[in-house]
Amino acid sequence: MEATDLEIGILLGVLVGEGHFGGDGKQPHVTLRMHTDHEALFLWIQDRFPGGKLYGPYHHGGRSYYQWMARGPFLRETLIPLLETHLHAGLDGKTFGRYQDMKERYGL
Repeated sequence: MEATDLEIGILLGVLVGEGHFGGDGKQPHVTLRMHTDHEALFLWIQDRFPGGKLYGPYHHGGRSYYQWMARGPFLRETLIPLLETHLHAGLDGKTFGRYQDMKERYGL
């Protein structure tokens, strides 16, 4: 089932506010790390955007969090087309810049 415009908007809003655009030196990834209080949101993302990977919950350093990662074919074939369509400097210049840096660094 294809995601609705609202679902895409929710995912992009969360990524703009909380996401990290980077990589491990070998491959690019988009990471979303948030407190375990947001478990329902992470499960919703997993359901609506299968292909990303949910890790956790982790508990250390007095923190409890989940981490969702988009990489590989899911990143290239699903998430990047959404970001290319909807993310721009006028929406959030800092996030757009981090996204552009990731693309340049990893030849996307």
